[in-house]
Amino acid sequence: MSDVTKALQSVDAVIRRGPFAPTWESILAGYRVPQWYREGKFGIFIHWGLYSVPAFGNEWYPRNMYQRGSKEFEHHLATYGPHVKFGYKDFIPELTAAEYHPGEWAQLFKRAGARFVIPVAEHHDGFPMYDCSFTEWTAFKMGPKRDLVGELAPAVRAEGMTFGLSNHRAENVWFYDVQQDGFSLDDKRDPTPDKDDLPDVRVRWKGRTRSRIRTGRRRRSSCRRRTSSGRIMICR
Repeated sequence: MSDVTKALQSVDAVIRRGPFAPTWESILAGYRVPQWYREGKFGIFIHWGLYSVPAFGNEWYPRNMYQRGSKEFEHHLATYGPHVKFGYKDFIPELTAAEYHPGEWAQLFKRAGARFVIPVAEHHDGFPMYDCSFTEWTAFKMGPKRDLVGELAPAVRAEGMTFGLSNHRAENVWFYDVQQDGFSLDDKRDPTPDKDDLPDVRVRWKGRTRSRIRTGRRRRSSCRRRTSSGRIMICR
């Protein structure tokens, strides 16, 4: 039995114990908003990931860069060259987190008046910002080779704030599906990838991360809060 199978069985066992069944009715009937959230009033939600390297558009850059006619497609072609030569995965070495200091982040959030901090642990792109045993495609094993989420958690709690996680992995199943509205498998025109280039286009990260604390909705924003190095930037 594989580690993934064992993990899934463990998840199923927790679900069977309740208190919630995997239905909307069960959640709506029994869920209560946590007191820390009701009283918190103000918190920090963080989108920082591999998409912060190009820092163009928003966190949907990894999908939109393959959508013909999109501003991300044109930006990528003009800035990095043909997609077949420089795809999304090629941003990984440039995610350095060299100026990422979790303690400084936490102190800044505290001074701003935040009561809770919730980073996106894994976006739709399928690149976890923490150490995950189910895939090699993580910030802990590639790029900065650091457990970026794991380092932030104790720093936030040390400042007396609540720490949470948001995981957007669920939409990864279609995030790189560009056959219908992007590249065509039969289109041979440069810089359009053909079927031989599909592994890069899809960037199907191996493994399925199951260590989720909570799931959050995606919120679009044109604000670039984090750079590839971890520097905090001012938002409009």
